[in-house]
Amino acid sequence: MAPVVALEEIPLEIDRVWVPEQVDAWIRRAEARAAEFYEAGLGLKFPKYVPSDPRVVHGAMAALLEHGHLRGRTFCEWGCGFGIAAGIAALLGMKAYGIEIEDELADRAVGLAAEAGLDLAILRTDYLPEGFAECEGWGGKDLISPAERTTRGGVIEPPEYDGLDPEGVDLFFVYPWPGQEEMMMDLFTAVASHGAVLLIYLGEGEIAAYRRDESGEAFDADWEG
Repeated sequence: MAPVVALEEIPLEIDRVWVPEQVDAWIRRAEARAAEFYEAGLGLKFPKYVPSDPRVVHGAMAALLEHGHLRGRTFCEWGCGFGIAAGIAALLGMKAYGIEIEDELADRAVGLAAEAGLDLAILRTDYLPEGFAECEGWGGKDLISPAERTTRGGVIEPPEYDGLDPEGVDLFFVYPWPGQEEMMMDLFTAVASHGAVLLIYLGEGEIAAYRRDESGEAFDADWEG
């Protein structure tokens, strides 16, 4: 019998005030470049783009590392935009990847990381691996998995991001659009491996972390709380 996948919420104690000088410099640089981008009218294709609070994100990442909640140090940001969170992960000593399908934003992320001297890999692809899709559901987006799209007897390939195996990622981060929160948690459940952690920014300074586990009993994750 296949194990039940459970999401266990990780309590976070975040220091939102103290940010190391190097991380603060990166955040300020990235925020300035993003402001220049939109003030110059270059971001008209991305009217919905709203960054998370990077100091809250830093506090959450630092807490996960400090309290031993991560099994390893490989980080992946879904929909990374300018790569601000991925850059924070790199500065915290993680092997950092950012996934961004929009070339214009990916170009900015690559340039910004190079300018700051950060070892940061930007993958120009969709955060939905091949075979996955999203659709409109009741109250938000729903995830369609390869198993739901493949006829009986078909071969389902393991998910992959341009050479990055999601099963090797220890910490995923995402700031979903409104209505995507549950879908992104379903995606995490589908592609992450046992012990991986999802850090999800919920807006207005609210952030939550969940660990993927396998047990005999499902955990009802109250991600809105």
